Amino acid sequence: MNYISETDLILNADGSAYHLNILPEDVADIVITVGDQDRVAEISKHFDNIELRKGKREFTTHTGYIGQKRITVVSTGIGTDNIDIVLNELDALVNIDFNTRTVNEKLRSLNIIRIGTSGAVQADVAVDSLLVSAAAIGLDPLMHYYEHSLSKQEAEILTAFNNSLPAHFKLRPYVATASAELISALATGLPQGITITAPGFYTPQGRQVRAKSSTPNLLNLISDFSIHQQPITNLEMETAGIYGLGANLDHKAISFNIILANRVTHQFSRQPLKIMDKHIREVLNRITSAL
Repeated sequence: MNYISETDLILNADGSAYHLNILPEDVADIVITVGDQDRVAEISKHFDNIELRKGKREFTTHTGYIGQKRITVVSTGIGTDNIDIVLNELDALVNIDFNTRTVNEKLRSLNIIRIGTSGAVQADVAVDSLLVSAAAIGLDPLMHYYEHSLSKQEAEILTAFNNSLPAHFKLRPYVATASAELISALATGLPQGITITAPGFYTPQGRQVRAKSSTPNLLNLISDFSIHQQPITNLEMETAGIYGLGANLDHKAISFNIILANRVTHQFSRQPLKIMDKHIREVLNRITSAL
């Protein structure tokens, strides 16, 4: 029966997922993830109708329609620790019978589409542009807790990146890639790159304020890295976890990065809200046309 205990999968009194606070019927096959809970409404305002608005803590969920296309938008908060919560609960909602606490015989595979902000680490990646993560290198520990087999391409990227790091950095990266199916369906004509997923915003992304860093020159090492003439293009805090855990659970995932800053040229978007809305509309158009 593969019974899942009440402490392994905690449910609320109304039968909803513990953190997301939503029910199985609330989840569409297309799920857009955003970090900021306020950005959920910035996406759902483009829906023709909204059937569900729920929230708990940093997790806000809206489900609705654009035409006949049903879409769920959920905020994850910042970081892959929250991705662990969101992806496991989304998978449980669609693939576990909450009454019997057993895995469904027929499994659903979600299309998980991240729309997030990011900082470029190459001078030629323009501020205000939209970039797709073809692959992501995680500097966080999430996927070391899960079975995570590597493709030949992923293993090659990981080996090359590890070899570029000084031994005293003591980092233990992992690599995960986007769904080839979603790249083909949604990313046509967009620039693609390798993304770094960092476990923090300041020193883990090469920023220096007051706390002393054990990884000096990390940003330079990241921006100097390339494999087969493909450099690391940007930094953010969720993509590698989404790709790695999504693949572990047999869901398809893709990450769209709205470039609001360039760490090399020290530029920041002059109109971030306008740019975010522009790219949200572009991604929604791609979703409704292709999925």
